[in-house]
Amino acid sequence: MAEPRKIIIDTDPGQDDAAAIMLALASPKELEILGLTTVAGNVPLSLTSRNARIVLELCSRPDVKVFAGAERPVARPLVTAEHVHGKTGLDGPELHEPQMPLQSEHAVDFIIATLMREPPGTVTLCTLGPLTNIALALEKAPQIAGRVQELVMMGGGFFEGGNITPAAEFNLYVDPEAAHAVFRSGMPIVMMPLDVTHKVMTLRRRVEALRAIGNRPALALIAMLNFFERFDVEKYGSDGAPLHDPTVIAYLLKPGLFSGRDCNVEVETQSPLTAGMTVVDWWRVTGRKPNAKVMRDIDAEGFFALLGERLARL
Repeated sequence: MAEPRKIIIDTDPGQDDAAAIMLALASPKELEILGLTTVAGNVPLSLTSRNARIVLELCSRPDVKVFAGAERPVARPLVTAEHVHGKTGLDGPELHEPQMPLQSEHAVDFIIATLMREPPGTVTLCTLGPLTNIALALEKAPQIAGRVQELVMMGGGFFEGGNITPAAEFNLYVDPEAAHAVFRSGMPIVMMPLDVTHKVMTLRRRVEALRAIGNRPALALIAMLNFFERFDVEKYGSDGAPLHDPTVIAYLLKPGLFSGRDCNVEVETQSPLTAGMTVVDWWRVTGRKPNAKVMRDIDAEGFFALLGERLARL
């Protein structure tokens, strides 16, 4: 049996972040969570840091440490998404006040210290929100780029365009400068764009299958998803909503669920019209060197089977 893969989850919870964290917690044979780092994104930092701890406590895992990170993007004012996630970021279930403490160490320092301490190529960064913490860590300690096993991120879009502007996906729109720095860093990147996440819809039958699990984390997640869906159902006219962030964890558990290709990805930082857009050279027309494995397809039934099977273990 292989050793579990060491991961840091950098997150801005968010209902779909909660699903991703639960999937990771339910997979201890494959994944060892070294810590959760939080960033401002879906809601401000004080709430994302609270929400990360709420999710850990829902899953009876207060032993996993939470480190608060950047309160605002590298170079612009913070844009949040309460219109999607509700005022707490985890609207839906009755939320308790978390008892577990936040760590005193800053997320950026924790990321650097962990990557410098662990053997090179053994720590994977799983980013579910804006890339601010990673960019700040790279700025402070550029040598970490060569020590990261892989950065698996939810963000961007190409064939699907954007979800916060016509051109940009939310995580990259919030902090385009951070994303630009990360894509330029040379670390191995796997990108889960909207092209993949819009294929994993919380259809009624899938939600009912999760509800049937009946444990506390699953029921809390169902309440979150019921709230979260209403925005996308209205926007896309779909049955359910895309479950973006758990694709990152699913990829670590079952990469065979996904297909994509190595591409060059550039992030637009100048244009007001397309700020945060990921310009993906899918057809290799630029001659620019690939810097990310960009996923385009997913076995959605396999993904939900994995999610259900793991949630049942919590």
